[in-house]
Amino acid sequence: MTRVLVAGVDSSTQSCTVVIRDAATGALVRRGMAPHPAGTSVAPDAWWSALQAAFENAGGIGDVAAISVGAQQHGMVCLDAAGAVVRDALLWNDTRSAAAAESLVAELGAQAWADAVGSVPVASFTVTKLRWLASHEPEHAAATAAVALPHDWLTWRLRGTSDIAELTTDRSDASGTGYFSSTTNQYRFDLLERALGRPGVLVPRVAAPSEVVGHTPGGIALGPGAGDNASAALGLGAQPGDVVVSLGTSGVVSAVSPVATADPTGVIAGFASATGQQLPLVCTLNAARVLDAAATLLRVNHESLSRLALSCPPGAGGLVLVPYLEGERTPNRPEATGSLHGLTLGTADPSHLARAAVEGLLCGLADALDALVEAGVPVERILLVGGAARSEAVARIAPAVFGRPVVVPTPGDYVADGAARQAAWALSGALPDWEAAGTVVHEADPTPAVRDRYAAVREMTANRL
Repeated sequence: MTRVLVAGVDSSTQSCTVVIRDAATGALVRRGMAPHPAGTSVAPDAWWSALQAAFENAGGIGDVAAISVGAQQHGMVCLDAAGAVVRDALLWNDTRSAAAAESLVAELGAQAWADAVGSVPVASFTVTKLRWLASHEPEHAAATAAVALPHDWLTWRLRGTSDIAELTTDRSDASGTGYFSSTTNQYRFDLLERALGRPGVLVPRVAAPSEVVGHTPGGIALGPGAGDNASAALGLGAQPGDVVVSLGTSGVVSAVSPVATADPTGVIAGFASATGQQLPLVCTLNAARVLDAAATLLRVNHESLSRLALSCPPGAGGLVLVPYLEGERTPNRPEATGSLHGLTLGTADPSHLARAAVEGLLCGLADALDALVEAGVPVERILLVGGAARSEAVARIAPAVFGRPVVVPTPGDYVADGAARQAAWALSGALPDWEAAGTVVHEADPTPAVRDRYAAVREMTANRL
């Protein structure tokens, strides 16, 4: 029997990863990567070039039957009537739209936004970037005929078309725009018009989870794609009751759930999954880069940082790092900066700072987990993934901060894996039951005092802003 291959793409903030897998078993055949440029405003053509390089580094796609693209959410890709990019895409971590978010929420009220789209706009969302565009670059806003997201644009480019009417997306990525409801599965064009200041802008058609949305010029089938968090959940095989804590550029706590959320506080974003369910999600801007910064400050590598953190007792002697190094999304403090509290002669050493960095990172995510629990989202299992999950200190300290056992799957390309699984689903019409990754379970006694101290310092910082 001839083996059928599928490709999954993860077009993330930092890089593009391609995995090519056996459609029936999920076995990895080969993979490739290519970097993305730094910055929070990026020319989409850079993603396209990286995708082509990643395909080449993966040995090409001449033998692939289907492709799906998972990608960073929220990025604003504006196209003119001819399909040309109007300006560089504003990415999710570009906080210049913070004031636009505040004005949009003030105009309608947080409850109205939560009721309409399941989320309250923050600077990350596409809707706020469109308001910023209308206010600061009216000529670009006037030239915008269609608004797409990164994965929409890449899938569209793979089709070899320039017709903006052919743009497609999926529920998971559409639910992060701020003008789509995952409960009604409908766009809220009134909210899009409110943001951009005019009607008539085209948005991608929302495809079904396993739909073939088109083909490449070479005949390769294209799945609908997904936002990165939904794609990762699909790659992990997450089920209702599973909470995925992802430590990448951003920190994300998300849960596959049959029930939608509508949180007027804005802490929980009411996103959709890649399988037709819901994916309530809490996101922080600061995650793995907190460890990068601590390692740079201490002039050590990540392995040494981990050893230093584990050599220090829980609580780091009262030293607390509030890690808002790039502003923050949850809580919504886009202008905030990081701060260190409790520095004494006894805590002024590398081990205490390393421990405070790990605990500060995890405390913010523990608050996110609590928010999901309080909203009635079922929490049965915590899956810790992402680059920073490979840190022994993070994996061992996480159950103490979270107050629950933590499952760490074998490191993998979960977003790309989920996209590949979706491609196989689109190809066959049945979601494949691929073998799950191996896992390691970590347990530790809870340390509530660590979180109490962090919460006190966090609020002390907020009161000074």
